[in-house]
Amino acid sequence: MFELLDRPMWSCLATRHLGFSVGLEHARRYRAGLFPFVAAPGEDEESLAAMADLFERGEQLVTMQKLEPVVPANLEVVTRAPAVQMLAAAPMPVFEDERIIPLTEADSGEMMALATLTRPGPFTLRALELGRFWGVKVDGRLAAMAGERLVQPGFAELSGVCTHPDFQGKGLGRLMSRYVSGQIAASGDTPYLHCYATNSNAIALYRSIGFELRSEMHVAMMAKP
Repeated sequence: MFELLDRPMWSCLATRHLGFSVGLEHARRYRAGLFPFVAAPGEDEESLAAMADLFERGEQLVTMQKLEPVVPANLEVVTRAPAVQMLAAAPMPVFEDERIIPLTEADSGEMMALATLTRPGPFTLRALELGRFWGVKVDGRLAAMAGERLVQPGFAELSGVCTHPDFQGKGLGRLMSRYVSGQIAASGDTPYLHCYATNSNAIALYRSIGFELRSEMHVAMMAKP
């Protein structure tokens, strides 16, 4: 079952987010405007060709998996980066905090602005279509947020964890990570997450709230010239 997480984008696009994807059995991507993710079930010639066919000319898409991605011959690599995948080591507790509220489409603009400022990873205005998000507002401003992104049978990814610079150092990132992990667990899924391997502070924070390293991962952004 944990093999689903070796290719988390593929196992998400081919199962619980199938309705948000385009493509066939050899490669899939999110529909335009959702997330810039693309994936295939393997590195055989047919899968690589199918993946390349999903790119529009000049478009940049990201794939992530346990093994170093093989880039189709007619695509170019924009960036590569090492990442880690962490999995909840035990059931995450559910708790309430009066500061935390569910975010809605009315908050999309402010969510996008916060993500653009803090760069937690790929984020779009339509993130709420794919998963739930919660946040903390201070004097009407979105100070911190976190939510769900990739989902597979039995698993859901904690994602979009970010805190506005004006409110950092107050434990809001930790609070949101714990809260969303508890909400994921309450829904019957096991929480997991990804972060860049160089982000030692984030890795230490996630370890402190009950996540353990499951696997090294590889991220590649590709483009069709």
